[in-house]
Amino acid sequence: KKKNLKKNEFLNNAISKINEDLKYKIYTNKFDKIIKAEEYCKKNELLQLHNQLLKESKDTFLTIKRLAKKLQNKLLVINKSFWNFDLEEGKINNSKLSKIIVNYNFKKIYKNFEEKKIKDTIVTLLIDNSGSMRGKPIETAAICSKIISKILEKCSVKVEVLGFTTKEWKGGKSRENWIANDMPKKPGRLNDLMHIIYKTPEDTLKKIDHNFALMLKDGLLKENIDGESLLWALTRIWKRNEERKILMVISDGAPVDDSTISTNSSNYLEKHLKRIIKFIENKTNVEIIAIGIGHNVNKYYKKAVTINDPDQLGGTMIKNFLELFDTKK
Repeated sequence: KKKNLKKNEFLNNAISKINEDLKYKIYTNKFDKIIKAEEYCKKNELLQLHNQLLKESKDTFLTIKRLAKKLQNKLLVINKSFWNFDLEEGKINNSKLSKIIVNYNFKKIYKNFEEKKIKDTIVTLLIDNSGSMRGKPIETAAICSKIISKILEKCSVKVEVLGFTTKEWKGGKSRENWIANDMPKKPGRLNDLMHIIYKTPEDTLKKIDHNFALMLKDGLLKENIDGESLLWALTRIWKRNEERKILMVISDGAPVDDSTISTNSSNYLEKHLKRIIKFIENKTNVEIIAIGIGHNVNKYYKKAVTINDPDQLGGTMIKNFLELFDTKK
């Protein structure tokens, strides 16, 4: 408990310092919302969206499933158990005892059982749920999350899938509140955040299989405030006890929120995002990697890949996981 308190204190202090240095503030967070995907809409609507997702991404589904097999095979090789024979210490191997009768000096009569396991790992997939992801990009992100979660889960790797957007266009209730208070200058972030939990590390895929399809819901995808969303994902993974922590971000552009940008400097959100990434990369044990769809994310992240076509997403995600779990490194 003490260790966890120290960890949380370190993170909270670091976040406060970043916000202070950048003069990054939040006008109000009382309208922000964190919601589980299954609570966002009715069960039958989620089922309809799931059927739509499977129908629209039929070809993508088959391609990614085939590629994901590679990842599964790799992880299963790491997660294996076997007997080592002909050892000079360990458990007696009865089948070798007769050798002692022939040769009293024969010592290799032992065996031992060895279990190889992937280092205790958690993966968070953080998906940009902004309006510009509409269509093929979000559809592909949803199906990739579903398949890759299943593979990782099968191989004893915990997975969390999160999404980020805003509740409204044009500032929502935060902006209304600001206007009612005589519009003070440089109000800071001026929109209501919407953070969505598609899958927690404890959720089995069987339980939440339809959740990923929520990404297809009309009206869900709005603006993107990346820095705070990244911090939210970091705070969640930070609290976990797994030895290895991997955070994969899937995004298609720079942070954009018209309400915030029009009332502060134009690079207000971008500056914040850059500092948060720098902090994660240099001061934490979280391995962060980004995939940009049609947008160069290399200018933000040290470890990043840019793809021009959403169809490349599944292959790119799997390639990165193959590298991350490469035991030869």
